Amino acid sequence: MSKTKFCQGISDISDSYNAFILDQWGVLHNGEKPYDGVVDCLKELKARNKYVIILSNSGKRAEENAETLKNLGIGPSLYDTIVTSGEMTWQGLQDQADGVFKDIGTKCFLLSRGGDRSIVNGLNHIQVVDDIEDADFLLISGSDAPEKTMVDYYEPILKAAIRKRLKAICANPDNRALIGNSYTIGPGMIARRYEDFGGVVSYIGKPHKPIFQHCIKLLQTKGIYPGDTVMIGDTMAHDIMGAAAVEIDTCLVKCGIHWGAFKEARSLAEVDKILNVLIMQYHNIRPTYLVNMLQWGRALPDRKHKKRKTA
Repeated sequence: MSKTKFCQGISDISDSYNAFILDQWGVLHNGEKPYDGVVDCLKELKARNKYVIILSNSGKRAEENAETLKNLGIGPSLYDTIVTSGEMTWQGLQDQADGVFKDIGTKCFLLSRGGDRSIVNGLNHIQVVDDIEDADFLLISGSDAPEKTMVDYYEPILKAAIRKRLKAICANPDNRALIGNSYTIGPGMIARRYEDFGGVVSYIGKPHKPIFQHCIKLLQTKGIYPGDTVMIGDTMAHDIMGAAAVEIDTCLVKCGIHWGAFKEARSLAEVDKILNVLIMQYHNIRPTYLVNMLQWGRALPDRKHKKRKTA
């Protein structure tokens, strides 16, 4: 495989692609504000008629993510569409026609952040139950960590679900969530704990192929194919591995989930060494490109300007 190209900004690669798939948390913003240069970069892409998809493991629907982005100063004119795992889950629960959603049931025990029920809003045939004993399936879309811990809160629920032999749907596979400067456990970690107990979990979102295949089909309606597309993300596990699995080129930004690994690097040789360690950790999948952050030109190497992800 070719060596990863180190880029000073997205302008280095913009002429090579017609479509850009962008992760949300860790690439566009940190949950509190956009990263420096993001808005200008998106304006440059749209000025060049690039098709921009924002692809997120958010357990919320696309419309709610659009509102979140708007409140952060990233308006709808800066991208073409949003694809979220929450939206795909909502559509699956609505139809209950294929795959993991077929005959899943109507009574749902929901684990979400702050009691958020938006992932089932409008699904009149789905009833959210308060008692796990009444549920047909478990739906995991968010986490109340660190306020609610895995051991004290989630594990008793998961063990009860195991006794009921409930299938689980995880609408956000992220293991860690970046909120401002802090990392907390993500919904994916809860789902994997359920698997540890012997539970069956179906994951909707990156790095699993269906959500990328959905993007590919969407782009094909615009006459754009995987070879004309690049995925820009901050996680090797979700963004880079997922896109590589469907033969889409990838660009890893250093400012997100892997910033802790890159922040001490003082030379390109040190950056290359750190990147090679990450590549070994993630099944020798190598990103096509590496940039500091989603900026059009040269990106600043430090993050003093940030306070410091779900997808």
